[in-house]
Amino acid sequence: MAIIDFFDRGWRISPGGPAYIQDGRSYSFREVGELSCRIANALIAAGLPKETKGAIWAGNDVSAWTCTLGLWRANMTWIPVNARNAAEENLHILDAFDCDIVFFQQAFSAVIDSLRPRLPRVRLWLCIDGEHEGTQSLAAWVSGQPATAPQVRADPDDVVALSPTGGTTGKPKGVMNTHRSLQTFIGHFMLACSYGAGETPVNLAAAPMTHTAGLLSLPTTARGGTVVVVTRPDPGLILGAIATHRVTEFFLPPTVIYRLLEIPGIEKQDFSSLKYFLYGAAPMSVEKLKRAIEVFGPVMAGGYGQTEAPAAIANLPPSEHFSHGALAADSRLSSVGRPNPLIRVEIMDDANRILPPGESGEICVRGDLVMKGYYKAPEKTAETIVDGWLHTGDIGHIDAEGYLHITDRKKDMIISGGFNVYPSEVEQVIWSHPAVQECAVIGVPDEKWGEAVKAVVELNAGKSVSADELIALCKEKLGSVKAPKSIEFVAALPRSTVGKVLKKDLRDQYWTGAQRKI
Repeated sequence: MAIIDFFDRGWRISPGGPAYIQDGRSYSFREVGELSCRIANALIAAGLPKETKGAIWAGNDVSAWTCTLGLWRANMTWIPVNARNAAEENLHILDAFDCDIVFFQQAFSAVIDSLRPRLPRVRLWLCIDGEHEGTQSLAAWVSGQPATAPQVRADPDDVVALSPTGGTTGKPKGVMNTHRSLQTFIGHFMLACSYGAGETPVNLAAAPMTHTAGLLSLPTTARGGTVVVVTRPDPGLILGAIATHRVTEFFLPPTVIYRLLEIPGIEKQDFSSLKYFLYGAAPMSVEKLKRAIEVFGPVMAGGYGQTEAPAAIANLPPSEHFSHGALAADSRLSSVGRPNPLIRVEIMDDANRILPPGESGEICVRGDLVMKGYYKAPEKTAETIVDGWLHTGDIGHIDAEGYLHITDRKKDMIISGGFNVYPSEVEQVIWSHPAVQECAVIGVPDEKWGEAVKAVVELNAGKSVSADELIALCKEKLGSVKAPKSIEFVAALPRSTVGKVLKKDLRDQYWTGAQRKI
């Protein structure tokens, strides 16, 4: 099965129905499907072979997403470009991943013009939404091409997405995902987020479609549902769209959810249409998760995945946030749920031995969800996929009920005085204080302990708490070994363009010239 088949399933179910809505404008399955066919036919007419690599440099936009569908229909490879990245980072991605085609919006024409001389490999520059000097417009380029699907043979292991890793520990690597791995992701999602007869999903693409939100739109279109595209990450637009379009599902990272919860009067908003409010991509504060359930209802759905095993290693459905009619214990709410059914998940030690339930080690994944490998990096691939097992780099354990817990990234673990300290455990305690908006716990150099536990804290507007109070809270809950030795308050923590806190940037401030022991 090819990745484009999921869109085409929805096209057959509801050809004249709304596939996407953006800025009040509705796009039918037929309209989007036919444009994707014209794009695919134009790509093939240009003599481009399968797995030709095409980048989409745009914000959240239906026409831009249709270019992705066109690439897939021609069995070519999509390079997601986050338009919020620095230009040099995107330049590196396009160059290192051997990009052949760039579809871009006019809004980014200035940066495109500055980079074009440095990307001689790119054969086609196509302006999605109009004319631009020295490039072709998408409309002119596809003019005259058939609006019917080309006959293209796809192998399940053909690469259809070449996605950059987060880049928080250096230059991003190119993750090669295939028809097979993305199909497995969609299967997992459709099993986890089910709909009954007569229910039609309405997905809100509020996060970047170049990241999780784009992939999460595919199960909706496969069911003949509608994707509502929000062009700006504006809380007012997001909340308004939920009520206006009767949204049933959407995804946001925890940092954005925290900000929604701080909006005055949020409790009075209409969230009655919601069935699944998905969160993930970073650890979620248990206290803030409880607050989200109060505000949004019993609809919160946790998940865990990586670019290397996209979005669907484990899930915690709304029902499992509860037990015997009451809110589940913190020990379950802090988990990412049970592993999904079409893969195998185990905890391994440094010798690649599988550990029993309850013991901590590296989370490893095996199955069709796993990437094909890193682009042009066989050594990195061999380090990460060992005997068929993807080594995620995440430390965790599986409890007696089968719930997967992520303790931390392997590289984030702190060794203080010979004791292992997992930052996420400390962060959960600090997050529980009502004055705290966000925090990050890191290890810093210390002559006595080797590494000392330090917390960097961002407060809620108008709230205050002292460092001594937070340290005392951690000592009470965790003991003195795990409690921070120091706390620093900042106006804003450094974040990536998708909202992840950049702990590497925080650590670098303290470790320049020093040597970490892990």
